Amino acid sequence: MATRIRYDNNNCEIGVFSKLTNAYCLVSGTSTSANFFTGFESKLKGVIPIVTTTIGGSGTIGSLCVGNKNGLLLPHTITDQELQHLRDSLPDRVVVQRIEEPLCALGNAIACNDYFALAHPKLEKDTEEIISDVLGVEVFRQTISNNELVGSYCVLSNNGGMVHPNTKVEEMVELANLLQVPLVAGTVNHGSQVISAGLTVNDWTAFCGSDTTAIELSVVNSIFKPIQSQPKLLVSEMRKSLIDTYV
Repeated sequence: MATRIRYDNNNCEIGVFSKLTNAYCLVSGTSTSANFFTGFESKLKGVIPIVTTTIGGSGTIGSLCVGNKNGLLLPHTITDQELQHLRDSLPDRVVVQRIEEPLCALGNAIACNDYFALAHPKLEKDTEEIISDVLGVEVFRQTISNNELVGSYCVLSNNGGMVHPNTKVEEMVELANLLQVPLVAGTVNHGSQVISAGLTVNDWTAFCGSDTTAIELSVVNSIFKPIQSQPKLLVSEMRKSLIDTYV
């Protein structure tokens, strides 16, 4: 079941301050409360690394980077020290790369899982190629309900995806065929249309802002299918999988 958490000062836009994948979790290093970090730790400790970081001194890391189990793409605003910290902290197999893309809020411009990515139509051609190479995905330039910031209005895992609530059925069918996962239109945080600001997921768990209603939570659970609990067998299998992959 998805977990409700909040950032400092009752901020429910938890996706702005975190990035969750199947191989790692990044958490804002500017948080003044330990509760935000421990919210992720309660579900992820011992399974994947949880890394606190900033990007260019900013804590809005979820908006600024994009990644999956294969790689992590970072904007040109990241400092050399921050870049090295991430390279040192993430599994060796995860490719960590800084890119010179004018649209530096990569998390707002790109949505991806481990196999496919939706990208802002105006991204540089070189950026599209880097996304494909570093993340190991097929890239589609798309809009979602006429919005170019596909990373803001879509959240994906390998199990499913949630998109802007005004997305037409025909568009969802087209996107679902491209991404080869089921999609649903919805909101988080009591009606927020900016899906990625209030939701971050991987293939077995999900976190959403604390203002997310029971109905919204049920939609998240139905499309992403997070595991109801984290039995020892799951942790053991995930750890074994990561060791086999990264060593």
